[in-house]
Amino acid sequence: MKIVYFYQYFSTPKGSWGTRVYEFAKEWVEQGHEVTVVTSVYSKSDLKVEKFIEDQNFEGIHVKVINISIDNKQSFLKRIWSFIAYSMVSSYYALTLKADIVIASSGPITIGIPALIARYIRGRKLVFETRDLWPEGAIELGIIKNPLIKKFSYWFEKVCYKASSFIITLSPGMTDNIRKRFNFKNVDDVTNAANIELFSTPMDFNSDKVESKGYAIYTGNIGMVNNSYWLYEAAKELIRLNREDIKILLIGEGQQREELEELALKENVTNFIRLGLMPKNDLVAYVQNAFVSLVPLKGTPVLDTSSPNKFFESLAAGVPIIQNTQGWMKDFLEEHQVGLTLNPNDPLELAQALIQMKDNIEETNQMGERSLEVAKSNFDKNYLAQKMLNHIIEVHNDK
Repeated sequence: MKIVYFYQYFSTPKGSWGTRVYEFAKEWVEQGHEVTVVTSVYSKSDLKVEKFIEDQNFEGIHVKVINISIDNKQSFLKRIWSFIAYSMVSSYYALTLKADIVIASSGPITIGIPALIARYIRGRKLVFETRDLWPEGAIELGIIKNPLIKKFSYWFEKVCYKASSFIITLSPGMTDNIRKRFNFKNVDDVTNAANIELFSTPMDFNSDKVESKGYAIYTGNIGMVNNSYWLYEAAKELIRLNREDIKILLIGEGQQREELEELALKENVTNFIRLGLMPKNDLVAYVQNAFVSLVPLKGTPVLDTSSPNKFFESLAAGVPIIQNTQGWMKDFLEEHQVGLTLNPNDPLELAQALIQMKDNIEETNQMGERSLEVAKSNFDKNYLAQKMLNHIIEVHNDK
């Protein structure tokens, strides 16, 4: 099959971003399929371009890179413009690239524009990949407030889903949401994957910032949606409880990184440590040597359906998890006894949980051992790549 994959955030393990599309496409290419990814330049990816359009190749994956930059630190209007600009240029490839199957990966929802062009103008079979529930999330977080824009957004979401031969979501919660709201049957979840080999292979660890098993780690975007102030306030609570020996380490970038750094310096919160972006290959050792991984999100219902990369990568590294949503991740942690779910608005509870886990390290390590086992059985990248490919093949063969 010829597969065209519209995805704005493509990265390989040399970047500092999720590698789902890279991992899946690589597996499909090895099975003899042709995969073209149409992407842009995300600040956390490893893509580098000089021309406006560049054709690059990563282990057999043909990647068309549109030189439009996207960064979480950009202003709201600039980010919206980058989404629209990417979708406009991508629409040309929706018209011109040969394809048996087109996959459109959202967010942003503007990816629906080339998707609909491929479906209705070129007659391509469309698989829509929902990475987050849009516009539900934007409305709950107060980003979309205008009633007319809300109505249009819900309409456009439904149009994209109805145009699709199949809908792939990244979590069971998203699948349930779409089935209940639209009564669609052609929906299944293929969660983010864990590169078991990469994250479970012991790496040398040498850091002048933290000691092995002396810190809780957070990786990813530092911002409002990720509830980053919850981590900062927990670090302050640890100091108040005379447990500054427990560090909270953040590795990443985002809208709130600089203000949190300034606040920590001003208030002398020395156990709240920030490191910048690093390639995933370098990140692995930091994840492996944490005694727990933090997966915080703002407490809103739509975020209960989230499927963050750090959740799967931490399990693959054999590290238990603390998170604060009330959806499928909570159920998963409880079922397999590989982590805790806490109140997203209570930093003292987080501090106390960290003390409990640090002071009972044998029990914590046992949770870590179970984490790796469930990652192997549920989130192996090759298993999930094949699960998604099976759905694509069904769509291709459906006459």
